[in-house]
Amino acid sequence: MEHTHYSGGCVCGSIRYEALGPAENAHTCSCKTCQRHTGSPTVVWVEFAQERVKWVGAGGAPSVFRTSDYSSRAFCPTCGSSIGAIDDEPTIALLIGGFDDNNGAELAPLYHSFDDIRPRWWCLTPLTP
Repeated sequence: MEHTHYSGGCVCGSIRYEALGPAENAHTCSCKTCQRHTGSPTVVWVEFAQERVKWVGAGGAPSVFRTSDYSSRAFCPTCGSSIGAIDDEPTIALLIGGFDDNNGAELAPLYHSFDDIRPRWWCLTPLTP
């Protein structure tokens, strides 16, 4: 099986990461924690096994803030950019907006979490290939 390499990071470049695919569980989410973490009504996540993500920037690993009994949100302590979530499973969910290239078909969300609390004006339209 061929593995895809993903890279990305924060606005200031201090936090950089490399992730080795496969990217798993690509989805959007509109829960209040995601909304507050990013300032956006909906986020797009993709998950990687923790051992497949390396923090390679000068800033090392991102700062984290515990947001639930199973997860912490990751962010850059310098510029404040949202990076993702580090779960206890151990899974790292990265926000694909931070990827250097986020156009891969494998990054298209498969489902939407917490659709019931997304703003009603936020229309979700499935992408057609």
